Amino acid sequence: MPSLSALTAFDDNYIWVLTSDEGGAVIVDPGDAAPVLAAAQQGLKPAAVLLTHHHDDHIGGVAGLLEKWPDLPVIAADDERITTATHKVADGEVFEAAGMTFKAIFVPGHTRTHVAFHRQAPGGELFSGDTLFSLGCGRLFEGTPAQMLASLETLAALPDDTPICCGHEYTQSNAAFALAVEPGNAALQARAAEVRTLRAGGHSTLPVSLATERATNPFLRVDVPEVAQSVDTWLQATAADRIDTFAGLRRWKDGFRA
Repeated sequence: MPSLSALTAFDDNYIWVLTSDEGGAVIVDPGDAAPVLAAAQQGLKPAAVLLTHHHDDHIGGVAGLLEKWPDLPVIAADDERITTATHKVADGEVFEAAGMTFKAIFVPGHTRTHVAFHRQAPGGELFSGDTLFSLGCGRLFEGTPAQMLASLETLAALPDDTPICCGHEYTQSNAAFALAVEPGNAALQARAAEVRTLRAGGHSTLPVSLATERATNPFLRVDVPEVAQSVDTWLQATAADRIDTFAGLRRWKDGFRA
């Protein structure tokens, strides 16, 4: 059974590390080489790198890793801004890395070429980058609300027990917004309390199961009447459709301060 861990970088980034039974590790979104190099001093053996999108806090450390491991495979979407990629995946492509099998799932919205990686095994992890966060989703830098909603719904269709491994520790601030949107959600109230306890103890809030996210994340719940009504109240208008509801929800979050 592969083992999962996370290295911290910058203020709130996670560099996910999935180590195979044979000892080779897949490194996801190394925005900074230093934490990976330090872990290598303690026995980490990088075997492949997966990149979800081109932002520097996700890819900035790759050059440093290639200096030490020049033959390290670097797997990403076809994006001219990711110059270190050695293998460019297509949507739905299934590939092997460090003896483990992954599926590339294109999820445009945060960026136009964002890709998530899902390990193909029972309970296989989803590395969602900056598309799906716990209790939130990424900002729309290059995509449309319709694209992001479709991307999130693609991820939400994965099995309930899928562990969500996203790119940032944003859960506590996301919880404050989610509670403003859907205050009557008991599952959300319980998750928010759990998150407060974890963060007070200096612990990560991740990974989290997809089932929990479907029950608590407002961006996966635009069809829930309380969510839609809250968005309409914020808009001071009635959303034209579920995409309009999602767009309003994202705009609300963009300006939200707890």
